[in-house]
Amino acid sequence: MSTVESKTYRSDLKPVWCPGCGDFGVLNALTLAFADLALKPEHLSVISGIGCSSRLPAYIRNYGFHAIHGRALPVAAGLKLARPELHVIVTMGDGDAYSIGGNHFLHAARRNLDLTCIVMDNRIYGMTKGQLSPTTPLKDRTHTSPYGSIDPPLHPLVVALGAGATFAARGFGWEPRRLAALIVQALAHRGFSVVDVISPCVVFRPEDRTAFKGKLTWTNEAPETEDRFKAMARATSEKGLSLGLFFQKEAPTYEDAIKGEMEAAKQHPAPVRGLDEIVAALPGRGE
Repeated sequence: MSTVESKTYRSDLKPVWCPGCGDFGVLNALTLAFADLALKPEHLSVISGIGCSSRLPAYIRNYGFHAIHGRALPVAAGLKLARPELHVIVTMGDGDAYSIGGNHFLHAARRNLDLTCIVMDNRIYGMTKGQLSPTTPLKDRTHTSPYGSIDPPLHPLVVALGAGATFAARGFGWEPRRLAALIVQALAHRGFSVVDVISPCVVFRPEDRTAFKGKLTWTNEAPETEDRFKAMARATSEKGLSLGLFFQKEAPTYEDAIKGEMEAAKQHPAPVRGLDEIVAALPGRGE
């Protein structure tokens, strides 16, 4: 068992989240996971976008980068390709990851980038004062849906699995120790790991204080390793909101493919064509 304490990974800055915010639990879970794996702070990098959740890198004692809204994943991808020995963790909110950053999310998953993606899903835009988000439940009233949302909510794990993620899990911000156990598994997995964390917003969604009571169940079943559709069905079960690991599968990572391509280029360099040669090859130019 690791003798490293979780406080080793905490910076001197105090979080400015609202009292009761689920993001406190995510911060605690991350530092517990780092301590459990006895990771060196200098071997960690946390990349974030914009939003309440994206303040998180400032509260951890390691390398970090606060990117712009929705662009945390491409920044993280560049870092991982340049420094593959680092553990690169991406922290985002539901709007950051699934709305403005949705395109990056899809392609990071299909490429199987070796990143750990922690999404703090509060089902609202919290920092910008309560607008509709991609995961806001149907008919819920927000500042931008005063008569009730007419947009069906997006199912994050279904999207992640459909796009090609090789690790998909869901946790709860108010249960940091159980969440930490999921994050340990995600960090140990080689490939695109998604941990969607239900992180209640106590200001703009106060009803969520009780909405999940009695509905959240942790599943101890072994995750499906070959059938994505069964994993999707479990993640969207109507029997209640299940938490835990839903899918894990080993597959070549994007970093493996890049390394192989670089080695091939060294062995068999592609001929460099001059501009005149390229122009001459255009249709009609060689006649």
